[in-house]
Amino acid sequence: MTTVETSIFESLESEVRSYCRSWPTVFETGSGAWIQDESGREYLDFFAGAGVLNYGHNNPVMKKALIQYITDDGITHGLDMSTVAKREFLESFKRNILDPRALDYKVQFPGPTGTNAVESALKLARKVTGRESIISFTNAFHGMTLGSLSVTGNSMKRAGAGIPLVHTTPMPFDNYFGGVSEDFQWFERVLDDGGSGLNQPAAVIVETVQGEGGVNVARPEWLRALADLCKRHDMLLIVDDVQMGCGRTGPFFSFEVAGITPDIVTLSKSIGGYGLPLALTLFKPELDLWGPGEHNGTFRGNNPAFVTATTALDHYWSDDRLQNETLAKGERINEVLSNLADAFDGVSTRGRGMVRGLAFDEPQRAVTVCGLAFDEGLLAETSGPSDEVVKLLPPLTITDAELDHGLSILAEATARTLA
Repeated sequence: MTTVETSIFESLESEVRSYCRSWPTVFETGSGAWIQDESGREYLDFFAGAGVLNYGHNNPVMKKALIQYITDDGITHGLDMSTVAKREFLESFKRNILDPRALDYKVQFPGPTGTNAVESALKLARKVTGRESIISFTNAFHGMTLGSLSVTGNSMKRAGAGIPLVHTTPMPFDNYFGGVSEDFQWFERVLDDGGSGLNQPAAVIVETVQGEGGVNVARPEWLRALADLCKRHDMLLIVDDVQMGCGRTGPFFSFEVAGITPDIVTLSKSIGGYGLPLALTLFKPELDLWGPGEHNGTFRGNNPAFVTATTALDHYWSDDRLQNETLAKGERINEVLSNLADAFDGVSTRGRGMVRGLAFDEPQRAVTVCGLAFDEGLLAETSGPSDEVVKLLPPLTITDAELDHGLSILAEATARTLA
């Protein structure tokens, strides 16, 4: 129901707004795993900014560092100029993330968002190989700008481009055929067949867990086979870790479980730590063929985000404590969702680490569950091509008690929906 407090949104803001339609209130403050509306009602956040807030709302460690930086008149905007904040971030990223994993990547700051990182990855792959075609996968989501949309599967989002999205070809994601077809049978066949009409691809872009596509999890062995296929056919492998990176699946990078080293990796969302916009494109040094300024952007050097990102890396990634806690909490979520799937027909569960999904054979039921959960003070969104999956992305720093509280709300909402 429209109120005085929300009327300005409905009268002035574009009809393109989406999340606010599912959560009809006006939020004012957030702390940890909780968000509060202007009436004072609290909601447990199992959405976390679609994966931006892995460390929760207004994380106190990062807030302190950010306030100090602003108070000291630290550089807030510097394009790609060298700054102390950028240097400290790069040193921390190398020390805490790259060196312990023996990863030799160059770091590019392509712009503030995930789609900026994807666009730069696609451009670089085409520049390096001299080819145009990119392979993507069914139900993929990589962003809303034209290049990113071209490798996105969702038909509604693709239609919004208003022009043909070309030079890309979708292939079946892991288990797309329900396990009845040999992995990469079609993909490798058309690569080897001179009559298939498939141009030699520059690269393959993949999510190890498709978040927006319905929490579809690629098996480690599937990812290893994909990496091997790319190597044998001289294609670059791009892993889009925008939503699943920064510890969402347990390890810092979601591809670590497969033991592969992608040629290019995209990061955004939680890399800024505090919810501040930041994106990285990582690539092997031999691929760094950019000329100065060949790919740029006004907001590619967000110095306040460098400060909070450095604090997050130093505080949470200097050891494996957060990774182990994330894996343990993920198993707790899986236990509850599996019990629901066992108790009710037409329900299944999927996911890895602290990205989990409860899938419904009847899509409207997922929407109903999220609506009932909101009424009881829990934020959760749907995903999948028909919004058939309740997707859970709680902050990695959520307490066990808060996690259990949210899961109990979800279980009750599911029981009420399916009773």
